[in-house]
Amino acid sequence: MSSRISFQGELGAYSHQACRQAKPDLDVLPCRTFEDAIEAVRSRDALLGMLPIENSTYGRVADIHSLLPQSGLHIVNEVFLRVHICLVALPGAQLEHIRKALSHTVLLGQCRDFLGQHGIQRVTGADTAGSARHIAELADPSVSALASDLAAEIYGLDVLARNIEDHGHNTTRFLIMSRDPDHTRRGKGNMITTFVFQVRNIPAALYKAMGGFATNGINMTKLESYMVDGTFTATQFYADIEGHPDDPAVSRALEELRYFTTSVRILGVYPADQERC
Repeated sequence: MSSRISFQGELGAYSHQACRQAKPDLDVLPCRTFEDAIEAVRSRDALLGMLPIENSTYGRVADIHSLLPQSGLHIVNEVFLRVHICLVALPGAQLEHIRKALSHTVLLGQCRDFLGQHGIQRVTGADTAGSARHIAELADPSVSALASDLAAEIYGLDVLARNIEDHGHNTTRFLIMSRDPDHTRRGKGNMITTFVFQVRNIPAALYKAMGGFATNGINMTKLESYMVDGTFTATQFYADIEGHPDDPAVSRALEELRYFTTSVRILGVYPADQERC
């Protein structure tokens, strides 16, 4: 059986850093797309998959919510990664000589203050780790990249400045996916249950479906909707709640939810990350 964990992106990406933080004992398998990272787990090329689902600054990661229900995989854990952004450049390069910074547009937008103060031009790249690799190959000491310190380590670059992001709270939440569900019994720690559902075509169906969580005192930490099969009339909802299906209150709430829905599918039951608690 494979002892690897798959992720989307190149070596040195923040998803790679999340793999190292959560599963340092596993080798990593970089993949071109999220679909490829999922397929690696399904085909047993990887034991687990690491998928980003949302960022505290930029919201949900596009496509992930629609990919998860179709993946056939199960959520077995979550990881909160504090995103620290570094300005990296060729060995020996000096900050005062940097004229351009290459990175994903999201990171460029998160470092406006620093780049503006130093007169550094923003240049959009494909992704963070790929930008670091590119400037290592470019061999121009006036061009830098915004990336992780892990990317600097991998591509032999110097870190000219650390933690240059405008907002000190920037965090990405990842989900660890597996072929098999983790039948974690209710322990002493906090648990998260993630599920998707479609409501019945009746007036106030969503309001009624959610009522059981309110009356049973269940905290719903996430609720998002998206279209199914490209039609405006079919909407699927993705939800996270605190608790375990074996908890009496959660069991009652899920039972009431099923009464007002056409389908309910649990995607995972897993321990809450300590950064959430």
